[in-house]
Amino acid sequence: MNGTSEISKLKLAVKELSVLNDIATAVSTTHDLQQVIELIVRECVKHLNVEQGTIMLLDQSDTDDKFHTIIREVDTESDVVPYHFGVQLSGWMVKNQKPLLINDISNDNRFTNLSDGEFPINSILSAPLKTKGKLIGVLNVFNKMGDEGFTMEDQRMLSIIATQSAQVVENARLYDEEQALKQIEEELKFATDIQLNLLPKSNPQIEGYDIAGKSMPAMEVGGDYYDFITTDESRLVICVGDVSGKGMPAAMLMSNLQATLRGQALFTASAGECMERANKLIYRSTDEQKFATLFYGIMDAKSDSFHFSNAGHDPPFLIKKDEQLIRLSKGGTVLGFLDDYTFEEDSVSLERGDTIIIYSDGITEALNEKDEEFGEERLLNVVKTGLNGSASEIIDNVFEAVKSFVNDMPQSDDITIVVIKKS
Repeated sequence: MNGTSEISKLKLAVKELSVLNDIATAVSTTHDLQQVIELIVRECVKHLNVEQGTIMLLDQSDTDDKFHTIIREVDTESDVVPYHFGVQLSGWMVKNQKPLLINDISNDNRFTNLSDGEFPINSILSAPLKTKGKLIGVLNVFNKMGDEGFTMEDQRMLSIIATQSAQVVENARLYDEEQALKQIEEELKFATDIQLNLLPKSNPQIEGYDIAGKSMPAMEVGGDYYDFITTDESRLVICVGDVSGKGMPAAMLMSNLQATLRGQALFTASAGECMERANKLIYRSTDEQKFATLFYGIMDAKSDSFHFSNAGHDPPFLIKKDEQLIRLSKGGTVLGFLDDYTFEEDSVSLERGDTIIIYSDGITEALNEKDEEFGEERLLNVVKTGLNGSASEIIDNVFEAVKSFVNDMPQSDDITIVVIKKS
């Protein structure tokens, strides 16, 4: 009798080793998470003689340590898995973290409504996927072929497979994340190149004026924007904008805004009307949480006038040659907030020695280690101190002053400035 028992144990051990060898051989050919899961599920379905199988990975992404269930793969003719199946089963596994064997699901009071017409479930065998004591997912097979149902041998087999597969699945998941991160980095680099190419490649050359601009994003790509658009020999459109958010979403909205303004600038000589058209396009092409501040100015070198409209942007400063300060604030609300909105416009005359400073709030709101803002007063002091210099030198002075002020604190927002000097 003992001999028969030993032979049975030996046969079982050989079968377990064979299954593990098959799985190890299969998954050694790939690092792809989806393929690894498919291979493991396929081997479980074959060796345990079941209708279907699935692996659910548990993603601990909330701050309160809740788990989200992700159905990754089902080896079945029907790829429909009821949502409540994953929620109830993964919830039980998170709480108990041990194998589960049920041969009559309809009479098991631990679970309700796990089965439906599209996905009939009669029996379930589940085992936790754990690495270093941490639950990362659940390995399930269900609907055992034949009448005998799942056995303790089946449970032992699935538990062994789960134990041996957990680290393989985790490694594949980490590999997937690494590849996805590399892809994002490549896309960000590509987006950065595109965005840099969208900014002016050189400062405009207009007789009687010295004009320069500079922008530095806080991330690889940003939401600040400035542009010089020549409409004829003596007229130049100057824009400085700041779209909500940072990173890729902000950059995409910025690109949309730039394309809109470049198109509108050629069709209207009115700053207010151009703002109204741009506002409609931004409102209708973005969601309600996206908006942009924008200062839009039209410089006429023949008449030495500057027409402008300000859509919620920090008001630029016109510093007269006698250092009188004029804020260019006339305009209206931010772009993309209201569908139909009438923007006001205004104009100022420019005389020799006048300087206009257009900037984004990344300059005035730059923070140092004491949580103090750079502020308008510091900005004006830096500009006034260097008024005898060129537009580019004034910009460099501002950037250096901001850098010195924040010291080692990371740049928290995009920084942009345009300077216009009447020579």
